[in-house]
Amino acid sequence: MSQQPDATGAHFAAAQQALPGTFGAHVRREAVGGQMTPTGSLPAVGQPAQPEPPLRDRLLRDLLGERRLGLGRRAADRFWGVFGALLVAAIAAGARLWELGRPGKLVFDETYYVKEGWSLASLGFEAAWPEKPNPAFEAGDVSSYITDEAEYVVHPPIGKWMIAIGMRLMGGADNPMSWRIASAVIGVLAVLLMVRIARRLFSSTLLGLVAGLLLAVDGEAIVHSRTGLLDQFLMFWVLVAFGCLVLDREWARRRLADRVAQIVEAGGTIGQYGPRLGFRGWRFAAAVSLGLACGVKWSGLYFVAAFGLLTVVWDLTARRTVGIGRWWEDALVVDAVPAALIVLPTVVAVYVASWSAWFAHPKSYLRDWAAVNGVAPPGWWPDWGWARGGWEAGRSLWEYHGMMWDFHTGLDSEHNYASHPLGWIVQWRPTSFFWEKYTPGQGPCPADAVSDCATAVTSLGNPLLWWLGALAIPVVLVLVVRYRDWRGTAALVGIAAGWLPWFLYSWPLADRTIFTFYSIVFTPFVILTLVHLLAIGLERTPRGSADRRIVCWLAAVLAVLIVGVSVLYYPIWTAMPVPYEYWQRLMLLPSWI
Repeated sequence: MSQQPDATGAHFAAAQQALPGTFGAHVRREAVGGQMTPTGSLPAVGQPAQPEPPLRDRLLRDLLGERRLGLGRRAADRFWGVFGALLVAAIAAGARLWELGRPGKLVFDETYYVKEGWSLASLGFEAAWPEKPNPAFEAGDVSSYITDEAEYVVHPPIGKWMIAIGMRLMGGADNPMSWRIASAVIGVLAVLLMVRIARRLFSSTLLGLVAGLLLAVDGEAIVHSRTGLLDQFLMFWVLVAFGCLVLDREWARRRLADRVAQIVEAGGTIGQYGPRLGFRGWRFAAAVSLGLACGVKWSGLYFVAAFGLLTVVWDLTARRTVGIGRWWEDALVVDAVPAALIVLPTVVAVYVASWSAWFAHPKSYLRDWAAVNGVAPPGWWPDWGWARGGWEAGRSLWEYHGMMWDFHTGLDSEHNYASHPLGWIVQWRPTSFFWEKYTPGQGPCPADAVSDCATAVTSLGNPLLWWLGALAIPVVLVLVVRYRDWRGTAALVGIAAGWLPWFLYSWPLADRTIFTFYSIVFTPFVILTLVHLLAIGLERTPRGSADRRIVCWLAAVLAVLIVGVSVLYYPIWTAMPVPYEYWQRLMLLPSWI
């Protein structure tokens, strides 16, 4: 029996001759499904062969996928990518800016960060305040701070500077809206970023708009956008860094495709090692953003580590896809090491620069610790005036950071709303920022009310969204392991960086006082996890099929239900006076009270 030549094998042999040494650039693994298929289809018998696309185009198809390459080609897609994003941002702005000055009191940790922001902008350092200063501050009287004594603070200054900028723009401390305007603006920008990031991540304008809408109506996001706390700014800079890395991934793959194609078309081959990509501006921008995140709260460091590993893995897979022989070694030497040499010093430099006001003002807390305590520089340090002063300032800052570290690791005071991180993903014990009860005719409660009124600011995520997110995480984890889908991996890495480290500070390993509202930093990634499942459903069902219609209807119903739940809970996120019974009915779990 004679053997017929295998047409598919001949096709791959010809392709390999076009680009010697590759094994992945001529085959495409779909983002979902994992089936290996030829990038081109064989012509039917008697049909003329279609011209092979240019090598660069084939590489881009393997590196980025057909969906990404097709994104934005249609005018309608580009229009909704911009107009739709602005529309969703307008919804977010309405939810965040309406009656932003309510309640007219400092709530929860605003008592620290708002006053610290004001003194930073007014005095150049965080000043100490007398006993019970809030009533005077809330009335606009800022004359009671003690200008000669600095306050011991336990968080870096970037978030407080952002609060201070908002107060300056709004005219001062006597307007409660000014305490929160920076948080509100940042919250709207985060929604806008979410739309654009998710659109690029899932190569779908529709999915980008869905992701932005979910962030726009979530309770955690709304509450943090309406209070002057630091975690909102931490979330924002982390999201900016993530967006920059998504753009860096695409830029690097396009550059890699360009340079590999140039080498091959010039008659060269791709062997054991591949081309260098040069300076990566988006990666540098991500490092700046992560430095600013650390300048808000130290927990930004977890994202430095997590995102650093994520971008290295992306480089590894890119070099493997184009067929570089020693792709793992090449990526580590060419991509990872230069990245570390640029990213880590950039993060440190931005963080240290965030303390510039502390360096500049002699009354800053512990500013002259080294000089007062006679801690001299080492013998090898230059003894010039500015050099010695720089060492003393740096040594004093190091001592200050040691005190901050002791505070954060030893904080174990009792608090009614302290919570274990295991319950954060289902919002088991949300944090009450503000709660007051009024009788009819008292305060904001109408005189003709038939019952008592309650006003609350409860940092509670949309229950339906978060419960669905909790179910989605293990499903996406299975899909990531099975299909190696980089989009699900990116979402899970963001959740892990913002959530898992807190288990180290909780029972049974430790007993630090921590709160559910810390989960705001990974709220965008919980939403991306949910949207990833929707992307899977849409991508695995043919257009026009019954299964696809089911997926679309189910997604639409869930989106409407999530928005409806947000409408119900909006009053207790924004201190609107509601009947006491209404507030009680919204407390679905005893742990929410």
